[in-house]
Amino acid sequence: MVRVRKPAVAGAFYEADKDKLIKQIEWSISHSLGPGQLIRQPREGYKAVPIVIVPHAGYIYSGPVAAMSFVEIYRFHKPKTFILIGPNHYGVGAPVAIYPEGTWETPLGVVEVDSDVTKELMSRVKYLEPDVYAFTQEHSIEVQLPFIQYIFGNDVKIVPIIIWRQTKEVARDLGNAIADVISGHELGSIVYVASSDWNHYEPHEITTEKDMRAIDPVLRLDEDSFFDAIERYDVSACGYGAIATAIIAAKKLGVRNVILLRHATSGDTSGYTLETVGYASIAFYL
Repeated sequence: MVRVRKPAVAGAFYEADKDKLIKQIEWSISHSLGPGQLIRQPREGYKAVPIVIVPHAGYIYSGPVAAMSFVEIYRFHKPKTFILIGPNHYGVGAPVAIYPEGTWETPLGVVEVDSDVTKELMSRVKYLEPDVYAFTQEHSIEVQLPFIQYIFGNDVKIVPIIIWRQTKEVARDLGNAIADVISGHELGSIVYVASSDWNHYEPHEITTEKDMRAIDPVLRLDEDSFFDAIERYDVSACGYGAIATAIIAAKKLGVRNVILLRHATSGDTSGYTLETVGYASIAFYL
């Protein structure tokens, strides 16, 4: 019997009704902070987008920013598999948990876990542990799936990973392994999505300033300076381990450029600027 991971945050982070969810995704794409439309036109001088960083808040807050990264991938290719890494907000289960096999369900249908890529990663990463229960309530992976399904279809596969042990050692182990797996397959067939929001619950101006201090070393592919900025400036980015993993994987892949596609805060979409959360879509190019 195939294990099915049921949606945990449908009706909260995004619409539970299929038609309403489609409209919400289309709203995110067409929003002034979003990409505007789906375009199949690679940026001149680049071959592929193997890595993106994407927020994971409720769609009414971060949907337009999240759409930027997925539409950017669409410009270049239709991946066969998305490796998705996010923080474990609840601290439940293995320190670095992977969903080994089965399917994930959303109001848009089901997507299959790529058990072959899962096995590849588990053979390379000593920290990875199969643990389906760690994912039961976690939203950082789930909220990415409707965007992937809407833009790329239900025939894509996923490799879900969540981490609460967000250390340099884990990031380096994961990042190097992800780069090896991506480079071992056809270019564009596997994309790594790092799921993270940035600074939390401070005024818009402070969140923006803190976020940019941490985003700058990402754009420079400097994981040491990134960890330093997170600590020095007290940037409460929840998925900093996933972000660091992206930097390390990008360097090993030979990424040529990193672009901040969009930064905004919840204040930009909600109008409430006293307690905001920062969101960024960042793309890494070969």
